[in-house]
Amino acid sequence: MIGIEVPNVLFRTRVRDESIGGDNPYRWQDVTTEELFAGKKIVLFSLPGAFTPTCSTYQLPRYEELYDEFKQYNVDEVYVLSVNDSFVMNKWLEHLNIKKVKPIPDGSGTFTRQMGMLVDKDNLGFGYRSWRYAAVVEDMTVTAWMEEPGRSDNYDQDPYMVSNPENVLEFLGKFLPE
Repeated sequence: MIGIEVPNVLFRTRVRDESIGGDNPYRWQDVTTEELFAGKKIVLFSLPGAFTPTCSTYQLPRYEELYDEFKQYNVDEVYVLSVNDSFVMNKWLEHLNIKKVKPIPDGSGTFTRQMGMLVDKDNLGFGYRSWRYAAVVEDMTVTAWMEEPGRSDNYDQDPYMVSNPENVLEFLGKFLPE
């Protein structure tokens, strides 16, 4: 995966807009991969689903905790991507009080499929979801890739050891001048 360019797809997002007022002040905003990644250094991590145990208890909260450390390596943003819609992603981040890591809703799985990371998780009643991975993306190009072992349809385990934020930080630290 290192050296590949991330696919340019359209993400359907919901963004807060106070001018709307009321109980649900959100509007639709389409965002392209190019808008998110071009000319930037991004940490991207993807996971099977919002509100799932490993993703909610360990992965997303830990990336949030270490966000400021990522910024020390000239990272522009840290994004969490999941094959969930924007409503679910926004509510999940709100539920966990995530303020720094930004969501990328890949509701139809288009980005995930084009990255080769879409897996069938029917064995858990999920349908198609993303395999767990983390990447550093610089100006649309993957410069680091950390994929959990066992990627396959209906895999009976949920590994989380390779794509953790500590491994991403270790990669970023290797390229600092001494």
